[in-house]
Amino acid sequence: MTLYDIPVHTLSDEPSSLAPFEGKTVLIVNVASKCGLTPQYEGLEALQKRYEGRDFSVVGFPSNQFGAQEPGTAEEIQTFCSTTYGVSFPLFEKIDVNGEHRHPIYAELTETADAEGYSGDIRWNFEKFLVAPDGHVQRFAPQVEPEDPAITGAIEALLS
Repeated sequence: MTLYDIPVHTLSDEPSSLAPFEGKTVLIVNVASKCGLTPQYEGLEALQKRYEGRDFSVVGFPSNQFGAQEPGTAEEIQTFCSTTYGVSFPLFEKIDVNGEHRHPIYAELTETADAEGYSGDIRWNFEKFLVAPDGHVQRFAPQVEPEDPAITGAIEALLS
């Protein structure tokens, strides 16, 4: 089973998977609406708009595991994201990214180390995983802004 075969639900609770993104470049991010890093939604949406015509998408997974900073219902999350940040990229169901009930997608992703060599548990909201069309994964710490040259450079290299 690959990352693309793992069942997941959309934010509106429809059965889904990441299969539509197979062979594309995808930035997977665990997101939250009430975090100090929440303004990163703006940068994530900017990436979505800049690269969406080039087989690229941001994909968000809300999680309430860090300081209970994503307490809302699916409808509240969708409304907040669309009205506050104009989010147009796909948001999936609220999931656990760490612990006993960690979603299988994050069980796969957390095996990847970032540039500093850190692998394992998600450290905070807005940790980023750039998945290449061939399935190779690069990991970026939560504090790395979406439009940081490390991320945009990696995206550009994959889209060239």
